[in-house]
Parts: sequence; structure tokens; C-alpha cells
Amino acid sequence: MRILVTGGAGFIGSTFTRNVLTDQYPGLEGAEVVVLDKLTYAGNLANLAAVEDSDRYEFVQGDICDPDVVGKLVAAADAVVHFAAESHVDRSILGGADFVLTNVMGTQTLLQAALETKLTKFVHVSTDEVYGSIETGSWDENEPLLPNSPYSASKAGSDLLARAYAKTHQLPVTITRCSNNYGPYQFPEKVIPLFVTNLMDGQKVPLYGEGRNVRDWLHVDDHCRGIALVLAGGRPGEIYNIGGGTELTNAELTAKLVAATGRDESFIERIVDPRGGGHDLRYSVDHGKISRELGYQPQVPFDQGLADTIAWYRDNRDWWEPLKARSAIDR
Repeated sequence: MRILVTGGAGFIGSTFTRNVLTDQYPGLEGAEVVVLDKLTYAGNLANLAAVEDSDRYEFVQGDICDPDVVGKLVAAADAVVHFAAESHVDRSILGGADFVLTNVMGTQTLLQAALETKLTKFVHVSTDEVYGSIETGSWDENEPLLPNSPYSASKAGSDLLARAYAKTHQLPVTITRCSNNYGPYQFPEKVIPLFVTNLMDGQKVPLYGEGRNVRDWLHVDDHCRGIALVLAGGRPGEIYNIGGGTELTNAELTAKLVAATGRDESFIERIVDPRGGGHDLRYSVDHGKISRELGYQPQVPFDQGLADTIAWYRDNRDWWEPLKARSAIDR
């Protein structure tokens, strides 16, 4: 099998690529991987250094909005796993144009290219944020899409396009929607690596308000394991939620990070939510469908995964320090 992985130099895409090329997923052993990545601020070839010498790996720098580049790569692939996206909510609040262009138009370009080939599977990787906010209970895949940020709205738009190509053209598309990811190689503007690296350097961490927002945390290895199951055995036209099963308020998460890095509450700086309190209060996905159909269960206990992640950032300062400095300049 030859798999085209878009956004494969990013956090989640690179994890999936490394794991495929080290034969960690049943049914995908021996697969070849072609990574297509524009190498924007969040794309980093260092994320793929461990597999760059594999004879089953190829890297192409390019834009998913470029139909010429996309068309050639999709035509040569058996399957597409589409990670590439602008994904940071706060950046989308500052300006939504890049999110619409990449997440909506880029996805349409890929889907159209897939339609013109004999692709066996197209996995569109999305987010639980498309559902909006939920006070109690958990979303299943039949919930309506009620996005509340430019980021989540652009992802909802891409989901609807993927669904439309599956229904109208019988394109073998499946959609996955994950909860909040964490783990090694995550770009240091996201909450866990940002807070961990700040605390390591003796800097305060910015907590919105009272930190009452609730998120379900999913280790990136579990997420990618779920995606591999969907790629190998997911039903075309279906949606699969992938959850981690660990819900924490932002205040609870911050307390864990402060304690794990040997700091105290004086390192927590409470700041005003840039949306005036409009960040979604709670996300929670029901991953019963993928469990029943494909045997998915999260395997990384949160406390162990968090400890391993903190240790990785402690041991890999040369990876994150220049990225963090560059991100501060970009913002």
C-alpha cells in the first residue's frame, strides 16, 4: 500500500508516519508513505528524522491547495490520510482567512483529485470542536455541527465537503473526529507544551479565567492508532469519534503541570479570555462506535502519558526552543 499523508511533518501526521514506517499498525505493515507538507510554522522535518532514511518514505514540500501537486501525488497513492490543517483556535480568532483557504479549499482540492483516481480509501482527520460545546453527556457521530470559532467552522466545512463527496460520488471517504491531543513533538503554542516549557524556564503560564473549561485528553499514539484502524477497516462514508477518556478542567490540568515541574500556584497567571469567555466550555466525545466496530480503546493512561510527555520536552530543548522563539516573533 502507498499512503499519501498530508501535513505529515506536523505533530499528529508525523506520529502517524513514524508509526506506519516502523510497522506498528496491523494491516499496514510494509506500507510506503509519501508526506506532503507545506512546512508552514508548525511543520518540521525534524519530526521525521527518525524515518528519513527509510526506503519506504518520501517527502514532498507542497501546498494541498495546488491541484497540480496534489493531482500527481493522489494518482500515485492507494490511500490518503489527510491531516493538513490550520489548527490553532487563537490564531483563527486573530484572522480566519488562512483557515478557510487551507482547511476548506485544500480539502476540496484533495477530494477532487481523489475522485479522478481509483483511490481505495480517503481518511479525513477532523476534530470534536466541530460539535460546539456540550454541558453534559458526550457527543456521538449523529450530533449536529455547531462550531463556535473560525477554526472549528472551517473544519466543519471540510467535514461537510468530505461527506458530500462520499454521498454524491461514492468516494471511499471516512471522517475521524478526535478530542484534544497531547504528546511528544507537539508545537509549543498548544497548551500542554506551552505550559510545560514555560514552567521549565521559570515563566508563568496563562490560564483563562477560572480554568473551568473541560477537555477530553487523548495521547497522540492512541489517536493515530484509531486512525490506522479506520484506514484499515473503517466503513466508507462513516464518521468515527476518537476519544481519550480523560476529562479535566483547564485548572486541573494546570495544577498537574505545575506540580510535575516543581513549581507552585504563583506561576499561574489568570488572563481574560480573548473571546470574552467564549471558548467552548466542554468537549466530550463518545467513542463507542469505533470501539464496537474496530476494537479501538485508548491504551495510554493519562498520568503516564503526561509524565512521558513532560520528560520528552525536558530532554529535547533543542527541538522546541527555536520553534517557541520563532512562534513568538510570528505572533
